[in-house]
Formats: sequence, structure tokens, C-alpha cells
Amino acid sequence: MASLQLQAVAAVLALVAGAGAAHSFEFHEATVEAIQLGFSNGTLTSTALVRFYLDQIGRLNPLLHAVIEVNPDALRQAKHADAERRRGTATGSLRGVPVLLKDNIATRDALNTTAGSLALLGSVVKRDAGVAARLRRAGAVVLGKASLSEWANFRPVEAGWSARGGQARNPYVLSSTPCGSSAGSGVAVAANMAAVTLGTETDGSILCPSSFNSVVGIKPTLGLTSRAGVVPITPLQDTVGPMCRTVSDAVHVLDAIVGYDAQDAAATGAASKYIPHGGYTQFLKKNGLKGKRIGVPNGFFQGYDQTQLNTYKQHLATMRFVVTVYISLSMDEYDRQLTI
Repeated sequence: MASLQLQAVAAVLALVAGAGAAHSFEFHEATVEAIQLGFSNGTLTSTALVRFYLDQIGRLNPLLHAVIEVNPDALRQAKHADAERRRGTATGSLRGVPVLLKDNIATRDALNTTAGSLALLGSVVKRDAGVAARLRRAGAVVLGKASLSEWANFRPVEAGWSARGGQARNPYVLSSTPCGSSAGSGVAVAANMAAVTLGTETDGSILCPSSFNSVVGIKPTLGLTSRAGVVPITPLQDTVGPMCRTVSDAVHVLDAIVGYDAQDAAATGAASKYIPHGGYTQFLKKNGLKGKRIGVPNGFFQGYDQTQLNTYKQHLATMRFVVTVYISLSMDEYDRQLTI
């Protein structure tokens, strides 16, 4: 226990002390903010980032089956973003950031949109899905399509299995379920195959794979994001949301994809009026846990064996210890170290 706590505290202190230090770009676990900082200070290019993720996919995907296909146009998009940056004309909150889309989200490009089924292989869609169009307007590079439970689990299959993609595997414990149906999105972002991904949910398909792959998923309110161009299950429940490594990344992506879409007018028209002026990133606060209490439901792990229960209690104690240490750091000291 003490060892785990010391490791966790060391990680927190390293983040605080090293956040502003000048180093070459660290690709692994890179956040959207770190990527944008790398672009602005010249330590990173979109081309280098796309090549890194393509290499990760090439090395890890034969084992994890998180990506159904990569976009042959991804490097060209990255080079275009780099050229715009050099000219000073780059715009968009995700300019040059690679994104993987779940394979039930349509893209009007060289990629297939099949929901994991061989039946749709080779079909051509009329237009980008609403969320895909918004990502392009935000400057994102469409890296490829993430695997999923075929037909988003509308066809009963093993979680994360599709005829096109095979069986997606949890990158932390290969024998554990990656959960579905946005399994590929969760696995890919956890294994550093993309900066951010999109998933879809009808009933647990963002939240479950996010939980099982230790990433952050946001299931938006119905209609907050457009479902146009997404292979449907039911308009009463379908929604599209980000799956990322951090809360901050997920919120940045959410800001890029929310809003009215004439192709999904009824739902997005009703929900878009609730989007806060200035977007959601304004609510990201580095000292947001200060003064907060985290509730843990009694009996949440009831019915699990003693090994799992002990592991749960151990990690809960570690989290309590780390949060206590983190929020006890004065924000003045935190700010000072960030500017070193």
C-alpha cells in the first residue's frame, strides 16, 4: 500500500514540477493541450504526430484489434495543417490533432463506414456525419475508424467483436473484456493509438468501455451532438461523445462536436439552446477538487470475490491519499512551478 501511495505521489509531483520544463515532445500520453503547446513552440508537427500514431497502430493493432482501418489521406491532412501553421493561417480548436472515429460514424472520404459488418464494405455515404463535419471544421485529422461490437451490439456478439475488426482486447488485461460497443475507441486511446476518439452510446456503449479501459468518456445529453450520418439503433437514446485519456481532452472534443445540425434538427434544435455561452472548457478548473467530497456507494462491489474487493479497497485508499496530497499543494506554488 505504502509503495503504491509513494508512486502515486511521485507521479503527481512530477507532473507539477515538470509541466513547464523545456523538453523534446513526449508522444506517449500526450494530451490535447500538450499537443497544441508542441505545435505552438515548434517541438511538434502534425505530420510527426500522425506518423507516431500510425506506428503505434501498426505495432499494437495486430494484438489489440482496436482499429478497423487507417485513413490513407491522414498524412496529407497532417501536412496541410503544418503548412497552414507555418503560414499563420491555422484555425480550429483541434487543428492538426488526429482523431479516430467509431466505424458507425460516416465519413465521406476513402474510409469505409460499415458498423463492423462485411455487408456494408465498399458502400459510399452521401456526406460526413454531423460530428465528423464538425471535427473537420475544428481542423482535426481523421486518422481512421475504430472497431466496435458489430452493429453497435444491435447484433448480439461478444463485446468488441466484429466480422471486419475481429475481437478487440483490453490493453491492460488481455483476457478482460474491453466492453462494448465502443470498445475500439476505448482500447485505441488507452493504448496511445490516437490522441482522441469518438464513440457512440445507446445503452452504456461509451461509459462501459471507458470504464474498463481506464479512459474518460462523456455520454452527452440526447441531441447535444448530432446523430446524422451515424448508423442508428434508436433516436430515443442514440448519442455521440468523446473518449479520451483525460477529462480536459474529452471536454475540448465535446466543445468541437456539439451544436445544431439541420440533418438531425429536432433533437439538436431542442438541445443546442442549453449549450453554455463560451463552451464547456470554461468549467475546467485545475483546483476543481478543492473543497469537494467524492462519494463512494456502499456495496458497489458486493458480490465480487475477496481478491477483487481487496484490490478495490486498496485503490480507493490510494486515490484518497493522492487527492489529499494534490489539493494540499498551494495553487500559488503550482502556478510558480508551471512557469519555470
